[in-house]
Amino acid sequence: METLTFGEWKLTWLNGGVTHLDGGAMFGVVPKALWSKKYPVNENNQIELRTDPILIQTGDRNILIEAGLGKGKLSEKQKRNFGATEESSVEEGLQKLGLSSKDIDTIIMTHLHFDHVCGLTTWDSDQEKYVSVFPNATIHVSEVEWDEMRNPNIRSRNTYWEMNWQGIEEQVQTFKDEAIIINGVKMIHTGGHSDGHSIVELVQGDEVIIHMADLMPTHAHSPSLWVLAYDDYPMTSIHAKEKWIKEGIGRNAWFTFYHDAIYRAVKWNERFEMEKTLKREK
Repeated sequence: METLTFGEWKLTWLNGGVTHLDGGAMFGVVPKALWSKKYPVNENNQIELRTDPILIQTGDRNILIEAGLGKGKLSEKQKRNFGATEESSVEEGLQKLGLSSKDIDTIIMTHLHFDHVCGLTTWDSDQEKYVSVFPNATIHVSEVEWDEMRNPNIRSRNTYWEMNWQGIEEQVQTFKDEAIIINGVKMIHTGGHSDGHSIVELVQGDEVIIHMADLMPTHAHSPSLWVLAYDDYPMTSIHAKEKWIKEGIGRNAWFTFYHDAIYRAVKWNERFEMEKTLKREK
């Protein structure tokens, strides 16, 4: 598990599973001749995309950003379609750190697409229903996202699944524009990838981390025009990327990733060169 020391806090990437999605869909209108130079692609035109939650340990709080693929949530057909070759081992990762799922007190959900949210619930055969994996956590998500999760439209119902919100309703706390989760942790609603998509800003003294979530799912998506075909509002994504990437570089921020199969975090300079990186150990 890779870690990043951030002020007095520690970030640890947990194994939330992996998918392999179509590279063309992940890079939208960008020609393969361009994007394939920046991110590896297999013979099926798929790129590897991790779904690895970030654990933030502050000393008195255990915070998760995203929840991974979970276990037993995908059918065999879905595993084939999404190239899901590995399920989540988040709970095993927590155990190695001396924690359990009950020790997670805060969960930050940038949005609620299946590859981010499946790990929040699990089937309880005794109760014959889905129950929370993290029963003691407050789950933070934008109001727009939570509303669409429970009432998806003809497009979004393919990724907003009932089994992923049943069992956590009492734990969810929503916000509109911005929310201070704790001192130094802020969620900011951006829209773009989904109508309710949010990013996360972490601050410790002069140190800054910006988690762009699916506005910039991998380091290769750093150009502002390189947005996903999956984005519901691509122009909103572009404007948000232009704003927050520029601001992050100006503040010497780390950019962290949930999906990147190569890097966990990157710092770019004003010439958009990588100054610092935290690589994923394979």
